[in-house]
Amino acid sequence: MKQLTGMDVSFLLMETANTYGHVNGLSIYERPSPDFDPFTEVRKRLGIMVGHLEPLRRKVVEVPFELDRPYWVEDADFDLDFHVRHIGLAPPGAADQLAEQVARIVGRRMDRSRPLWEAYVIEGLADGRWALLQKTHHATIDGASGVIMLKMFTDDSPDAIYPLEHREWVGEQPPSRAEMLQVAARNLAINPVKGMRLSLSVLRDLADSMGVTSVSGLATQVRKTLGSLTAGPSSDSSSSVSFPLTPAPPTPWNKSVTPHRRFAMRSADLSNLKRLKDATGGTLNDVVMAICTGALRQYLIEKDQLPEGPLRAMVPVSIRTGQEEDPWTNRVSAIVADLPTGCADPVERVALCRDAMSAAKGQLDLVPADTLGHAADYTSPVVAASAIRLVSRLKLADRVNSPVNVVISNVPGPREALYFAGAKLDAYIPVSTISDGVGLNITVHSYEDRLDFGLISDRELIPDLWHLVDLHIDEIARLFEATGAEWAVEPSPKLMRNGGDGVEAVPASSGVVNEMFPDRTAAAVQPRKRTAAKKAPVKKTAAARKAAAKKATPKKKAAPKKKAAAKKK
Repeated sequence: MKQLTGMDVSFLLMETANTYGHVNGLSIYERPSPDFDPFTEVRKRLGIMVGHLEPLRRKVVEVPFELDRPYWVEDADFDLDFHVRHIGLAPPGAADQLAEQVARIVGRRMDRSRPLWEAYVIEGLADGRWALLQKTHHATIDGASGVIMLKMFTDDSPDAIYPLEHREWVGEQPPSRAEMLQVAARNLAINPVKGMRLSLSVLRDLADSMGVTSVSGLATQVRKTLGSLTAGPSSDSSSSVSFPLTPAPPTPWNKSVTPHRRFAMRSADLSNLKRLKDATGGTLNDVVMAICTGALRQYLIEKDQLPEGPLRAMVPVSIRTGQEEDPWTNRVSAIVADLPTGCADPVERVALCRDAMSAAKGQLDLVPADTLGHAADYTSPVVAASAIRLVSRLKLADRVNSPVNVVISNVPGPREALYFAGAKLDAYIPVSTISDGVGLNITVHSYEDRLDFGLISDRELIPDLWHLVDLHIDEIARLFEATGAEWAVEPSPKLMRNGGDGVEAVPASSGVVNEMFPDRTAAAVQPRKRTAAKKAPVKKTAAARKAAAKKATPKKKAAPKKKAAAKKK
C-alpha cells in the first residue's frame, strides 16, 4: 500500500455531486489503412501498459470516517473491459458532435471502487480520423505526468515496435477497517510533531528568502512583507506581492456549477504565435495569456458585462524537478494573476500580462510550493471534506464572489511527431475541470507545430462556448493586425460543425479514407441543409406569424365561394 499525499487527496476532496476531480485528454489520430481497428489496438496496448504503469491498476481505499488520508491498493479484481470502451458518432461526425460526446463523458463522476481511469475510442469523425478520450483522476496524475504517460502510450515513428511486453502482476486485498483505524490513530498521534517541524521549516524558508539571520530581524521583515501584500500589483512598490485578498469581479460563469458540462476546441499554428512573440517582445506564455485575456474581454463586452476591474486568473504551475522518485503523484502549485481586461490595445495587453505574471510569481518566492504541499499532508480529511460539502450544499458561490474568475493553464507537450500502432497523432486537446465559483477553464496544450485550445465550462453558465473559443483565434488575428507582423502560416479554418454555421467538412487525413467512406462529405453537408430549412420558420417574428395566418385564412373559405357560383345558374 501507498498513502496518497495531501495534494493528491485534495483532488478527491474537491468532488461533490456537481464537481469532479478528473482531467482528460482528447487525442485525434489518422487512420493508416482501411482495415485499421483502433479499438483492438488501444485495448491491446493498454492491457500491456497496466503491468508497467502503477496508476492504471491501483484503486483508492478510504480510511473509515475520513480520519486519515486514503491509500492506493492494486486492484485484485481488475477488469480491462470496464476501462476501455468503444463508441461512435452519428453522421456527419462533426467537431461539435465530438465535443458534445466528450462533455457528456467528462460530466460523470468516476467509480472509486476501481482504478481511476477510463479510455474511450471514438469513431465516426467526418474526415475518417478517430479519437481517443482518456479520462484520469487528478489524484493519480498531474499535467506533467500526463505528458509522460502520453509518450509511453505512443511511438516515435509509424513503423516502431512497441518496446513493452505483457507483464504479469498480482493485485492485493485491501486492509480491514480495524487495520486502517490502527494506522490512522498512529498517524494522528505523530501529526502534531510533524506539523511543528513544518512550521519551523516555513520560518526558515521565510528567513532565507529575506536574507534574515536573527529572530527579531525576521519579525521586522515579516511585518514589512505583510504590508506589501496587495490584491493586485502595486505601482509604487517594486517589492509588492500580488495576493488574492479581495473577491474577484463577478462574471457570468462565477457561480455554482451543475453536473453538466460544455466543451469547445480550436487550434492555432505554433509558428504564428512565435511570430507574435518576436513582434511583441514577450514570451510565448505572455502571448497565450494575452490571447485568453483579449478573448474574455471581447466576450464580456458583447454581453455588456465587462467589469471595471481586471479579471483574475489562477495559473497552475508545475514544481517538478525531474528528480522525483515517484512520477505518478501531483507536483503542482498555482499562482494568481490579474488579467488586463480593461486594456483595449492588444499589444499593450501582452506587456501587461508579462508584468502581471512576473508579479504573481513572487507568491512562490515567499514560501516554496514544496513546503505548502507538505502542509496539506497534515490537514484532516474529514474537516476539509466537510467544508467543501458545506460550500456546495449552501451554494455559497452564488452569494460570495470567488477570489479568482478563471483557470488558465499552458501545458508544454512533445515537439516531435508521435504515432500509435502506425496511426499518426494529429492533435492532443486538453479537457480540464471546473468547480463551484469558477465555471470556466481554459487549457492550452502544445504538440509538434500546433497549439490546441480546450475550453470547458458549465453547460448553463456559458451556452455559447464555441463562440468564446472562436474569439481566441480571432484575437490572434487582432495581434497580427496590431503588430504588423506577417503570418508564418495561413490561419486554420474552423472545423466542420453540425450546428449549421456554414463550415464545410475538411479533407480526409488519409487517401484510403475516401474509399472507406465515399459519401462521408456529402453526408456531412446534407444534414445541415435540412436542419437550416427546418429552423427557418422559427426565426419569424410574432407579427410575421400573424400575417401568415391571415393569408392562410381565405384558403379555408374556398368551399363557400363555389356554392355562390352555383346559385348564378
